[in-house]
Amino acid sequence: MAELSNQLLPVAVLAYLAAMVGYLMEYSFGGRGAVARTAVRPPRERELVGTAAGRVAPPTAPTSPAPTSPAPTATIPSKPAGRAVVFGRIAVGLTVVAALAHAGVLVTRGLAAGRVPWGNMYEFVVALSLVAAVAWLVLLIGRPTLRLLGLFVTLALVLVLGFAGMVLYTEAAPLVPALNSYWLKIHVSAAATASGLLLIAFVPAALFLIRTGYDAGKRRFPYPIGAKLPAAESLERLTFRLHAFAFPIWTFAVICGAIWAEAAWGRYWGWDPKEIWSFISWVAYAAYLHARATPSVKRTTATWFAVAAWGTMLINLYVINFVAVGLHSYAGVE
Repeated sequence: MAELSNQLLPVAVLAYLAAMVGYLMEYSFGGRGAVARTAVRPPRERELVGTAAGRVAPPTAPTSPAPTSPAPTATIPSKPAGRAVVFGRIAVGLTVVAALAHAGVLVTRGLAAGRVPWGNMYEFVVALSLVAAVAWLVLLIGRPTLRLLGLFVTLALVLVLGFAGMVLYTEAAPLVPALNSYWLKIHVSAAATASGLLLIAFVPAALFLIRTGYDAGKRRFPYPIGAKLPAAESLERLTFRLHAFAFPIWTFAVICGAIWAEAAWGRYWGWDPKEIWSFISWVAYAAYLHARATPSVKRTTATWFAVAAWGTMLINLYVINFVAVGLHSYAGVE
């Protein structure tokens, strides 16, 4: 089972990578994509668009109108757009295949170790990224128009899961005695669920900032990506809803961690590095939700809080486990 788990991991990563390529094809060449619109726009319209974007069009000499037939309307060819939609649907199918292989990694790992498969850093990252993949597929069921965001979701999954396999991997083994508690099933599963949801929430948050920058006329990287994104308002609403859903789960995970600490070490709080950064992340996300609910705070300012909060999660997940020594040193990697 352990060997099967190891073999399924690259299958999942490659399937996510193939799905990312499919999303990229639809993202770039679909009927609603900026690439497709630019490709079929008449020269005069491109000139006007360039002027509106801050690029001054060269002057042209006045000419008398010629009795010609009306200019054809700029339409996007149906065949390339249709093919791009097919690529998008294939990408969704590949995401499902990848998620199934991803789940297989976790299930077979648990069977091999004879326990719940989130007892070290490698397993925790595999679990939270699976939550993110499932959350993305659930979002697609409810809102298929979000499919273009799949490019960025699968990119995040490839990076997170690939890093777990190459850097964080440890052999399947029984739990260390300190983790052999029913709180592992409650506290760590809640933390993995919240972390996976917050990973998905980070994607529209970052894309919202890119889109608003593009709408404001910014054209240096990465703002040109915003031309192909959904409306900024839609991305911002999605960001808020995902964070509002994930934050109570993270709160529950922090509370359960404190209760487990009291049962294991005789105190609820001991200034352990993991405890400190978990609380910092909680405060950062609370600050985002508070800023988002305050009418005087701009939506872009509030969203920067969400992006910074995800940065604290990365520090808590990776940096603390590698450089800090504390009572939570169960990552299993050197």
